[in-house]
Amino acid sequence: MALLTIDNFINNEHVKPIQGMYFDTFEPARGAPHAKIPNSSKEDVELAYGAAAAAFPGWSRASRAERAQVLFKIADLIDARREEFAQAESKDQGKPVELARTVDIPRAAYNFRFFAGKILHSMEEAGDLAGVGFSYTQRMPVGVAGLISPWNLPLYLLTWKIAPCIACGNTAVCKPSEFTSLTAYMLCSVLKEAGLPAGVVNMVFGTGMGAGQAIVEHPRIPLISFTGGTVTGAKISASAAPHFKKLSLELGGKNANIIFADCDFDLTLKTSLRSSFSNQGEICLCGSRIFVERPIYDKFLSALVQGAKALKVGDPTQKETNMGALVSKEHWEKVLGYVELGVKEGGKIECGGQKPASLADEFKDGYFLEPTIISGLTPSCRTMREEIFGPVVTIYAFDTEEEAVRLANDSEYGLSCSVWTENGRRARRVAAEVQAGTVWVNTWMARDLRMPFGGMKKSGLGREGGEHSLDFYSELKTICLAD
Repeated sequence: MALLTIDNFINNEHVKPIQGMYFDTFEPARGAPHAKIPNSSKEDVELAYGAAAAAFPGWSRASRAERAQVLFKIADLIDARREEFAQAESKDQGKPVELARTVDIPRAAYNFRFFAGKILHSMEEAGDLAGVGFSYTQRMPVGVAGLISPWNLPLYLLTWKIAPCIACGNTAVCKPSEFTSLTAYMLCSVLKEAGLPAGVVNMVFGTGMGAGQAIVEHPRIPLISFTGGTVTGAKISASAAPHFKKLSLELGGKNANIIFADCDFDLTLKTSLRSSFSNQGEICLCGSRIFVERPIYDKFLSALVQGAKALKVGDPTQKETNMGALVSKEHWEKVLGYVELGVKEGGKIECGGQKPASLADEFKDGYFLEPTIISGLTPSCRTMREEIFGPVVTIYAFDTEEEAVRLANDSEYGLSCSVWTENGRRARRVAAEVQAGTVWVNTWMARDLRMPFGGMKKSGLGREGGEHSLDFYSELKTICLAD
């Protein structure tokens, strides 16, 4: 069967890469190529920038109501094609179709719906400077934005960038991950059908070193939003600094899951299985460092292992599948390498650590890995400190609240943390002390789009969500009128 060929989307038209170069992208569940992706170059980025720059004057002057109408239409069209998008996301990324159907695609639609409503109901500041004049603020679009999205939640996180960007009146040059470009390609037809003017959103496919670097270094792209690894984020920051670009960097995480003995045991166990292994552990918010208060450590470890062994790994199209395949062979090998490292560092594999033996023949070459729990490591081990980004968690016992906080904060990352306790005062104390951008108490992955989202330390730079997204995707101007 011939492979699908994806082309760039520039000025509302599908355009072949200028150098005519493509590369294969693989279906993770089968380990076989399923599409050809443009290997776009600096010239393609320049073409996309030209379209975005030409579209900016008209789109930036469109009223909030006009922009919101288009965003609402985009959301409706994604909803109408939910199953098509879910199937494509699963095939391209490896995740279960059911996860894409119930989480990724609905959230992608909601991103547009949320920011359409947000700009209709946002207010500017004003103040009376007695005897002198009257001041007020005005939000101004920044210009052409560079939006670079990751492979773990492809459409979910790409639309998290596009929606507020264009809602604020900017135009965009987007670069989806080269591993997961299919739903971004499908989104292009939605944008056009929704009536988004030509050039407002342009999609350039390719590698980070090629198209991505060209976007970051472009002297007339004043804003970069990037979600991905911390090492890449550091390179982007260094490249963007001489141009004084606005930066939003949502980077890695090695998140603590702190479990006190007075927790709701069944709820904590059920949610910890989700926070450990959802999306094959390929979520930056997964709780991969599990700290359990000693009185319930043995009981919780036993129950967690039993629950992990019960998870179904395999065919992503089956509704009962809990875990699909890792995104690529290279990433699969990297995650397996950390499992081997954990053993060398003195850890015990409580369960998992290998490819499932029960896979059907058609998935034998897929990048599957059993949910893996490692005990017996010390907090200084690399396996407990470095981001693995797969279905691998470590578990460690603590004795006091102070020790739990110290263990949680003993990390170069600070993206999120979950705290499990029925003691309200303790919950507030621990939440206040933990160095993380988001702290969940007795829950996980509850996202309120009105609230700021971002990381501390090496987990990122800046905040997005609600007013914080509007602040990032606009420039605030103060205008003072004399009496």
